[in-house]
Amino acid sequence: NAILPEILRLLEERGMSDVKVIAGGTIPDEDAARLKALGVAQVFQPGASLDEVVDFIRSQSAAAV
Repeated sequence: NAILPEILRLLEERGMSDVKVIAGGTIPDEDAARLKALGVAQVFQPGASLDEVVDFIRSQSAAAV
């Protein structure tokens, strides 16, 4: 929970705010909402399928082109 805001800060500091950051794992809903508000592109909860993750990454890549 503490490392993702730091990663986002460092990316911003280095002019890399266009880099998409995703997270996954057992993250409480309120923390997931906070992380998304800070700029995490997506938070995947346990049980998310690999297809769901891949589809999200592909959609974000297509949007960036």
